[in-house]
Amino acid sequence: MQTIYQTTITHIGDFAREALSDQMLITFREGAPQDIQDYCFIHQHGQTQGELHSGAYMDLAGVRYPVTAVGDVAMQNLRELGHITLRFDGRDQAEFPGSVHVKGMTPEDIPLGSILKFID
Repeated sequence: MQTIYQTTITHIGDFAREALSDQMLITFREGAPQDIQDYCFIHQHGQTQGELHSGAYMDLAGVRYPVTAVGDVAMQNLRELGHITLRFDGRDQAEFPGSVHVKGMTPEDIPLGSILKFID
């Protein structure tokens, strides 16, 4: 399997965990404006190797999720900003252009230092 993208969560915004109750996780790279950081899981920005697509997998803190849909600008946002909105609802069409949908249970918590990666 090829790693498309890998990063480590280095900071958790004050309100970031609240999105988990809505089956959502929002990431942004280190250096994001403070008002954005408050709502995001902040990570070390890494390089992308290839394109994310449905049929790939997301691995988050050792749990693997199938990717079911990728919005039109999700990879561009990830490359440029380290920003991605993950939805744990298994939809087969992206709800928004920047969304990535995966199938599986929403994590109750994501510990600091967790590894997030996409693999093909």
